[in-house]
Amino acid sequence: MQSLSAFTRVLRSLDGKVYTGYRELHGEWDLGVAQLLVDHVQADPYAPPTRIRLRAEPALLVLPSDLIMDTDARVAVEDFLTRRLGVALELLGRQRRGSGRSGVILIDVPQQVVVPRSSVLVTSDFLEARLAIGLPSDGRRIRGKDAEAMFLEDLLYLMTQAWSTASFPSEALAAHVALYKDQQHVRGRLAACGLIAFIGDGALLARKSGNSELPMDAAVAVPFAAPESMRVDFSCPSGRLVTGMGIDRGVTVIAGGGFHGKSTLLQAITRGVYNHVSGDGREWCLTEPTAVKVRAEDGRRVSRVDISGFIDHLPRGRSTSAFSTQDASGSTSQAATIVEALELGSHVLLIDEDTSAANFMLRDARMQHLVEKHREPITPFIDRVKELKERFDVSTVLVIGGAGDYLDVADRVVLLDEYRPYDATARAREVVQTLPTGRAFEASAALRPARARAPQALPVGARLERLDAKSSTVLQYGDEFVDLSALEQLIDESQARAVAALIRYGLLHRVDGQTSLAQIADDLVSIVAEQGFAAISPFAGCSGFYALPRSIEIGMAWNRVRGLMIRTLDG
Repeated sequence: MQSLSAFTRVLRSLDGKVYTGYRELHGEWDLGVAQLLVDHVQADPYAPPTRIRLRAEPALLVLPSDLIMDTDARVAVEDFLTRRLGVALELLGRQRRGSGRSGVILIDVPQQVVVPRSSVLVTSDFLEARLAIGLPSDGRRIRGKDAEAMFLEDLLYLMTQAWSTASFPSEALAAHVALYKDQQHVRGRLAACGLIAFIGDGALLARKSGNSELPMDAAVAVPFAAPESMRVDFSCPSGRLVTGMGIDRGVTVIAGGGFHGKSTLLQAITRGVYNHVSGDGREWCLTEPTAVKVRAEDGRRVSRVDISGFIDHLPRGRSTSAFSTQDASGSTSQAATIVEALELGSHVLLIDEDTSAANFMLRDARMQHLVEKHREPITPFIDRVKELKERFDVSTVLVIGGAGDYLDVADRVVLLDEYRPYDATARAREVVQTLPTGRAFEASAALRPARARAPQALPVGARLERLDAKSSTVLQYGDEFVDLSALEQLIDESQARAVAALIRYGLLHRVDGQTSLAQIADDLVSIVAEQGFAAISPFAGCSGFYALPRSIEIGMAWNRVRGLMIRTLDG
């Protein structure tokens, strides 16, 4: 590791030289307050920015050992320290230092959820911040003095402002960690209590707008209050007691008039697979970790998925036991997504009638009379939903606004009236008795377990295509752009970026043509949990712009890449 004086000397010698001279900064430097590790130097002012790591001296911020050794606590600590860097960066402001991205400093600041990230690494020996910066230039000429100020003033200001013991909010950190651990505890208790989700009393579920993660103003939003018949409580490790609505295993229908909060409640349950920060309003919306939001997805790719339990005897005798298409319909895409979710280990399906294929969800009595069963290849979901619970322990939560036939199969009905939930199960059963639908049950054969499928190894000598995330909803594989917008629980561009890195790592190190996709996805998450993001990063050092997805999202994204082959393991 080279000294501070050597670093300063190099920067001053580069002043006015061509931009490629910045390559001399690659390596490790001792800046006194911190160590600087320059992992990648950008090629020009308009290229992706330079990747660096700042490793703080242990004396800068001394953390209790229990916050470092405990896995859950460490995730929360790293999240908190990242947010502190974000606040310090806002205080610093944008420093304009020349052409292109000159002077920019980028930190992967989280939004409303707390998930493992690569932005900060906490160990017993050091704290490390992983950033991206734009090196200063005029055109393609180096501005050495500005670079010196950027490294020795701006970056060190960020670190000391965010992490220095003298001004560090230790009580806020303790509260952040306690909330995260309490949330983990409650989610871990759901199964033992026979629940798949919990929504705390007082939760503010509504968002500022349809494309915002921020909560609606508390003066306007209606606080959640559990129906008495569904109220449960949990004692947390911190000593706090939380009460709210528990959703039992089985089939739960969320009903109510339009604009009364049905989809808002389902959205909170959908996002409840993640822990939310204090002040989000959904801190106590906690869902079983394998829950998957399912929707119709016209045009998606499907590869060798057994959808015969939902769609069979297609015209011209086409088999659906290993169904493939590059352009799925609404019904075939929804069937495939359900089967893929089960294959990847999901035990909870979340479905909104509004984003589903109508013919996949239901055939009412009139349509059954008009189109006889032997002419209809679709076995609607209504005739499989109870079987999923009874035979496969897969529960379902459905938002239903118009298909009242689902009251026949509901174990519990929650009615939303002006955003307030009521237990309408008894009333729904009265309606079922009073107004029978007259529809016939259409499942003629038992639903088969989801068949395991294995990704195929790249052909010998084949080149691994470029694999990267272009946004939170688009993955690039070579010349192919993969639409991930239907994966509603992939909520962060850094998660999509990690998905790309994980699939790339899997193709290089885990795919053998025999190991199932579900096993590979689980293994990839375990590698990050045990070894850190650096283990799967294709870059030197480690990018600070990864957030850990669930194994389910890895598998779901993999399924949508047309250029990756897959086969069923049993033929």
